[in-house]
Amino acid sequence: MAGGLQDWKQHKRPFAAIAGAPLFWLLLFFLIPMAIVWLYSFGENAGPADIAISGTLENYKRATEWLYLSIFLKSLAVAALVTLICLIVGFPVAMAITFASPKWRPWLLLGIMLPFWTNLLIRTYALMMLMGTNGYANKGLGALWEGASWLRTLVGMQPLEAWTPVQLLYNNFAVVLGLVYVHLPFMVLPLYAALDRLDKSLIEASLDLGAGHLRTLMKIVVPLAGPGILAGVMITLIPALGAYLTPDLMGGTESQMIANVIERQFKRANDWPFGAALSFLLIYAMFILIALQSMRRDKGREAH
Repeated sequence: MAGGLQDWKQHKRPFAAIAGAPLFWLLLFFLIPMAIVWLYSFGENAGPADIAISGTLENYKRATEWLYLSIFLKSLAVAALVTLICLIVGFPVAMAITFASPKWRPWLLLGIMLPFWTNLLIRTYALMMLMGTNGYANKGLGALWEGASWLRTLVGMQPLEAWTPVQLLYNNFAVVLGLVYVHLPFMVLPLYAALDRLDKSLIEASLDLGAGHLRTLMKIVVPLAGPGILAGVMITLIPALGAYLTPDLMGGTESQMIANVIERQFKRANDWPFGAALSFLLIYAMFILIALQSMRRDKGREAH
């Protein structure tokens, strides 16, 4: 490996030729547009389609008002809840894939990655059809309700009242469920990658020495899978925090997240400087989360 790195240092022109195009693409289509939006956050509207970069901090001051700060904190709480649910659901799934037979493991992984082959918008509309007032979820609950009513009548009890469909959409429950549905694969794959590298003999030794399955899980598996858990948490938390489509389609007026507020500033309110300030506050928060994760990882390495 060291020799390969030395070869790259000695042959800078081939390395520059290979890295030049991706770096140019990153600069032209990511860094420069981001820099422009960042400058907008220090500007103010000078006309219907004109922004004056005045160096003002009023946009950031306005973004820290309680109205917007409460929406940001709510978005962070929703993203944290989604991440926790994905971890609780995804860890057993990753364990099952890890300990599955080599014959079934590729098919199980394919099942996890299969949603990525379908557009997010189509998947969201499919979930909305499932959870709608006349969707399959309500139809199934209605059938169970009618069955229970029939059984009560059969044994001589008062039958239940007519089934009333449950409002499953356009609330916080729908937003959380939709985000879990979208982001669960992002949690399962890093967990599987970490669990697959575990030394299975440590688990067998723990069980042979008298530790139960739960104790082995908490004392052996979870600590060794710590890097995968941290990676899965970050990969799930950050996209969930900036999610726009799912809250916009499945959430009601009280279920909007910070990304929806940012979208309204750019499209409906035509207040690009304020929208840019909100966007970069969200980006700053994500950078802080990544920095905290990196610091924790470095401390873990020093401890070992």
